[in-house]
Amino acid sequence: MKDPVEYLCDVLIIGSGAAGLSLALKLADHAQVHLLSKGPLAEGSTLYAQGGIAAVFDETDSIESHVADTLIAGAGLCDEAVVEYTARQAPDAIQWLINQGVPFDTETSAQGKAAYHLTREGGHSHRRIFHAADATGKAVQLTLNERVRQHPNIHILERVNALDLITSKKLGLPGNRVLGAYVWNRNKERVETVRARFVAMATGGASKVYQYTSNPDVSSGDGIAMAWRAGCRVANMEFNQFHPTSLFHPDDNNFLLTEALRGEGALLKRPDGSRFMPDYDSRGELAPRDIVARAIDHEMKRLGAECMYLDISHQPADFILKHFPTIYERCLKVGIDITRQAMPVVPAAHYTCGGVMVDEHSQTDIAGLYAIGEVSYTGLHGANRMASNSLLECIVFARAAGQDILAKLDATPEPPILPLWDESKVADSDEEVVIHHNWHELRLFMWDYVGIVRSDKRLKRAQRRIELLQQEIQEYYANFRVSNNLLELRNLAQVAELIVRSAMARKESRGLHYTLDYPEQLPNPKPTILEP
Repeated sequence: MKDPVEYLCDVLIIGSGAAGLSLALKLADHAQVHLLSKGPLAEGSTLYAQGGIAAVFDETDSIESHVADTLIAGAGLCDEAVVEYTARQAPDAIQWLINQGVPFDTETSAQGKAAYHLTREGGHSHRRIFHAADATGKAVQLTLNERVRQHPNIHILERVNALDLITSKKLGLPGNRVLGAYVWNRNKERVETVRARFVAMATGGASKVYQYTSNPDVSSGDGIAMAWRAGCRVANMEFNQFHPTSLFHPDDNNFLLTEALRGEGALLKRPDGSRFMPDYDSRGELAPRDIVARAIDHEMKRLGAECMYLDISHQPADFILKHFPTIYERCLKVGIDITRQAMPVVPAAHYTCGGVMVDEHSQTDIAGLYAIGEVSYTGLHGANRMASNSLLECIVFARAAGQDILAKLDATPEPPILPLWDESKVADSDEEVVIHHNWHELRLFMWDYVGIVRSDKRLKRAQRRIELLQQEIQEYYANFRVSNNLLELRNLAQVAELIVRSAMARKESRGLHYTLDYPEQLPNPKPTILEP
């Protein structure tokens, strides 16, 4: 019997990070779930998230404080109702993860009682970050992986790329509802069809559009591009967060050095050993990420230096080894002992604050299609994501999407038979080098022209190059069989276009979007919304 080229399920979840895994577990007792993972199940941005998850548990803290801190970091563009909803749901989200078995760090209080160790990160006014040493994402990912693999109603498809969404509108049927997706099975090198009552995109962000990023290779904006092609609105794509402190070393580029280092007293220094953050912000190293990243970028350009330095060596060695074992070991491999030496750092593209527009249930503009996690725009992050609100958003909105899907499941009919993928008029690629060349060109000019500091001139240059690239990519896509690299390049070019269009539309500097032509903020800011 041949392997199927068509699958049928209640819910297709595209993406296997914190958002996708959480949604799968919330649905699986009541629905048949297909979970699509672009690589191995464990691979994704969640695996590499070091810092933690923000939630109010300390009696000296408050929900109101978490909300206020998030609104300040978001620079006037957060949806306050969404921020308050997320902050209030945070304790339940943490408790759910604890119930799943996530091993958050504990400590013994002065009264001899065991309690969770809470750390503090940039933008937070209190210690409210739950963490598992300095590898929280890994702990969450591996714990949820195990739970997902044990559930009989979750069918896992690994090394499978989503290619495009299938909607009733595309097929000329009434309404505009998602019916499934075409997927590229890399194991069998063929396009397959998944029919589903509901589809949820949990594909993560698009930081791979930049030359330097802390993200894994899978972060190529697939969900944003697919949703846009299907007819969904996107918002705030100009706000790309650059993590201030990525390790700068020829043998280990772009390894993230968590915000929690600065939360535990690490200082940013120039090559001569002098501090510089107090010159830029009264909060010093604990200023929000956009401020810290621009400060590092400015100091590097002002001094002609290739990096700045992050120094925690003044803390006791035992303290460093206990709280940052992963970073200690990783740096030691390249000859840096962080208990004695400062770490060379540069900013790197880290988080996509905009995305596919959703409502409070994570529902997009297309019926039956949901977006959760970094792929989505909920209104939580505004113009700058506050540290450790990202994994929180994944858990909170996975729960909201799960509740909405289950409420509609019985009343939603099975989707119709869908046309199979037709590749009768295409051939195998004759020059794969074209894809690699275009890939490199795109990421390089996005870094140079649409990076931490922008201008109208730079954005127009990027726009012209994207138009040319898209013409070449479309011609290639129309004539040759699909491949992993081609699909990702097509999606990255689409996301790059959306980022540039959004950046050109914002005639001010706010949060993560800083332009030399409009350095001031405008009154009454609004989200940047693009209509397909």
